[in-house]
Amino acid sequence: MLTLRERQINAIKQMLNLNAQQPKVLAAEPVWKILIYDRVGQDIISPIISIKELRELGVTLHVQLHSDRDSIPDVPAIYFCMPTEENLDRIQQDFQNGLYDIYHLNFLAPISRQKIEDLAASALQAGCVANIHRVYDQYVNFISLEDDFFILKHQKSDQLSYYSINRANTRDDEMETLMDSIVDSLFAVFVTLGNVPIIRCPRNTAAEMVARKLEKKLRENLWDARSNLFHMDATQAGGGVFSFQRPVLLLLDRNMDLATPLHHTWSYQALVHDVLDLGLNLVYVEDDQPAGGTRKKPKPCDLDRNDRFWANHKGSPFPTVAEAIQEELESYRSSEEEIKRLKTSMGIDGEAEVAFSMVNDATARLTNAVNSLPQLMEKKRLIDMHTKIATAILNCIKSRRLDSFFELEEKIMSKQTLDKPLMDLLKDPEFGTPEDKLRLFIIYYICSQNVPDFEIERLKEVLQENGCDLSSLSYIQRWKAIMNRTPSLNQAAQYEGGGTKTVSMFSKLVSQGSSFVMEGVKNLVVKKHNLPVTKITEQVMECRSNPETDDYLYLDPKLLKGGDIMPKNRAPFQDAVVFVVGGGNYIEYQNLVDFIRQKQTANVSKRIVYGSSTLTNAQQFLKELSALGREIQGPVLS
Repeated sequence: MLTLRERQINAIKQMLNLNAQQPKVLAAEPVWKILIYDRVGQDIISPIISIKELRELGVTLHVQLHSDRDSIPDVPAIYFCMPTEENLDRIQQDFQNGLYDIYHLNFLAPISRQKIEDLAASALQAGCVANIHRVYDQYVNFISLEDDFFILKHQKSDQLSYYSINRANTRDDEMETLMDSIVDSLFAVFVTLGNVPIIRCPRNTAAEMVARKLEKKLRENLWDARSNLFHMDATQAGGGVFSFQRPVLLLLDRNMDLATPLHHTWSYQALVHDVLDLGLNLVYVEDDQPAGGTRKKPKPCDLDRNDRFWANHKGSPFPTVAEAIQEELESYRSSEEEIKRLKTSMGIDGEAEVAFSMVNDATARLTNAVNSLPQLMEKKRLIDMHTKIATAILNCIKSRRLDSFFELEEKIMSKQTLDKPLMDLLKDPEFGTPEDKLRLFIIYYICSQNVPDFEIERLKEVLQENGCDLSSLSYIQRWKAIMNRTPSLNQAAQYEGGGTKTVSMFSKLVSQGSSFVMEGVKNLVVKKHNLPVTKITEQVMECRSNPETDDYLYLDPKLLKGGDIMPKNRAPFQDAVVFVVGGGNYIEYQNLVDFIRQKQTANVSKRIVYGSSTLTNAQQFLKELSALGREIQGPVLS
């Protein structure tokens, strides 16, 4: 069964194959072509298709739509962009200038009738109608970061951010546009999956707006005989990812849980995102400063799914990752030693190639070892890259005491008593950055019950003395008050937290003289627990009656006159797409991955795809909360 990411890759490869079905065996000589994309198209392609793969598909040149381009005759030009006014004007300009002989236009989202007529008129005027071979709507307007994780926007993602959805002075038409763009992308996700979902979501939230609009869009498409995108033709039978089982789309609002996005984390992928700002599976790590003092440009490290180490360890706790890197290094060194030893034993140190013919058996062994050199080189490159990333993270963990923050927050979420009062920790100037302290305090404020007001005020004073910007707190206070009106949304009760336990100190690393100096870093093992998003997902997939989810809307676009209440005795869902309106994070993604892994049995395979309108780390999320807080304070000051 293909994953969402694989299906998106296939759709794009088919587009690069000039929209013809891909042959099973690649031709020796592909059709050479050029690819012209806008920013959105670039964001979609870059995490899933490497430059090397583009070359194999015959793409000799890939350029931005809005850059200066020279005329290239006789080569098909594939356009891959959004049908915006600005992009269409530029395409019409290309027609006028006769840049290419063959045009294949692929729009990321459906192009309106009016726009396509304008485009046709300008092609007529430029006299290049015969040169336009194909015009396609592609329905791939979303970004696949993992096999089971997608986001809607990367560049200019603030258009769909938590701030944009929740700010006080958003006009109705702006909100409509914002919701429509989320709906269009979700529609594209389900067209790519080849399946019509059943939609569940909480009432009276931004998620409900998205749900109602998406249901209407899906229903209109299903009942439109001419352009139904969900017809399974013979070639695609069973091609839907979820085959006969329909998936449930669970739409949630970021407002249900503001603690998790601010939580300090301990798993590898989430740490890379939190500390080093991972974006579209690329992370920039600065090299150590050379003695001369000139700073080198940080090199991009590409964390893709072909990297076996990353695939195995992105969800592991950081100390485990450090040990694993060390083990990989050991095994690489032993392979390297083996080749050297073979050479020496045969007396070919340097030039004495003559010896080869004499030692047949050893020759075979050496040839074998030398043939494995490319794999070894690649292994070495990946080990070096992960060592560099892990060292950068380790330096941050030490300087900001991230292990202690993580441990404290887990304790607060699981209602354990703290060893030291919070006040002392916040006063300690050595303890993390002001931003770290603020994150810790907000989580404490959200998750703890019955804390007297005067204590909160005293903690705020301490934060202020430590240079924290407290503007986000006005928003958090208002949000908590609204949430606590509804008993099922009572924030403090939401978190069960797993807590952590410290295990004996990295024995392997200490004994083997590792490149990681882990002194002073706690080896924390996280106890398994479900975050609020995961708990709700479990209840919705099991179709169990529960006060939290009983009131959720139940929308089925296939029913002509459906109500919005769940039918009795509904069978549990095997597959779910969980989508958070207002921003997601790797912590929730990893929690869902761990949860569904436990649910697999020999005869039942369940799957979850996680998606969000944007992907923010704690620093970006705090900025949005501060901006919302300042809006609340604004009128008072004036």
